[in-house]
Amino acid sequence: MLKFGLLIVTLILSTNAISAEAGKKDPFKLVQVVAQDLFDRIAKEQETIQKDPEQLRVVVEEELAPSINHKYAAAMVLGPYYKKSTKAQRELFYAAFRQYLIATYAGILTLYKDQQVVFEPAVNIEGKRRVQVKVRVLDEGKPDIRIEFILRKNKAGEWAAYDMVAEGISVLSSKTKELQGLIRQQGIESVTELLLEKSTKPIVTKSIG
Repeated sequence: MLKFGLLIVTLILSTNAISAEAGKKDPFKLVQVVAQDLFDRIAKEQETIQKDPEQLRVVVEEELAPSINHKYAAAMVLGPYYKKSTKAQRELFYAAFRQYLIATYAGILTLYKDQQVVFEPAVNIEGKRRVQVKVRVLDEGKPDIRIEFILRKNKAGEWAAYDMVAEGISVLSSKTKELQGLIRQQGIESVTELLLEKSTKPIVTKSIG
């Protein structure tokens, strides 16, 4: 269920200029508008995706990647190793992490067909710099999957997502634990190469359950 839930992380991002502008000042609108755009495209291209799952990599690259705040998420993953690394090492890590996310999201999205997504009502966020946007994924005959998007407001007052929680588990926290351990053991350059290697593996269709 967690793997299926992870696919919803992609909902908060899009290269569509209108959607992006609409959500910069309103995290709830950002999630709702972009989710509709994303799932509409996946549904439209479902026949192509079923024949060639690699098409989902294209969808993620075009619809999501340019708007993903991968540098902030990657910096969070680095944690104490951020200051211990050079700027050049970090830039290479950011780029590899971006490709890794694209491949990860593409693989997760093979689970999506036509499930219904319900957005919880907006709440007062005045004075807050971080907010959770709650979503429920309805799959007929199965329990609802509850998702929480974690968004952060920058100094310009614009919101962007950097994490999500699926069934009580933070994606960013789990990746941080996994990758920081590898960085400690192997070093940032080795982990950067590992992320690039993982990102080039073929997209394989997953199944729920």
